[in-house]
Amino acid sequence: MASVSLPNKLITQVAFKADVEIFHHLMANNPQHLTNVTPGKVKGCDLHQGNYGKNGSIVEWKYNIDGKYHTAKCVLQDIDKEKKQIAYKVIEGNLLELYKNVVVTVHVETKGGVDFITWTIDYELLKADNPHPLSHLNYFIEFTKEVEAHYSG
Repeated sequence: MASVSLPNKLITQVAFKADVEIFHHLMANNPQHLTNVTPGKVKGCDLHQGNYGKNGSIVEWKYNIDGKYHTAKCVLQDIDKEKKQIAYKVIEGNLLELYKNVVVTVHVETKGGVDFITWTIDYELLKADNPHPLSHLNYFIEFTKEVEAHYSG
């Protein structure tokens, strides 16, 4: 039987036909604008400390998954403009009811001339029978496709 404290990782990679620079810029520097881009998914992204796009800053995401309202207060970390990567370490919110040490990383990369958005969820289960955050992984896939559709016309 696996130990509860073992770290878990879920990864999804979504081909992205719109401008990846816009995607990274939105996620890092203007996440509050995502309420206009994906209004059914993102209900808000409020700055609590620091500045958008700066390591150590704290933002609170308000979002909707499967018709349920969620919040996640996160510390921005590992922001890398060259790699087009940003990580959100969850410090408060619904996710911490089931998991601990949750970090969501979004990374923009190009492989073989195709742009991809890669989402990684690193987490630990609080209890062995808690579900894995597959609904969040599916949310990130749908979210990415909505952003793509918004910016590709």
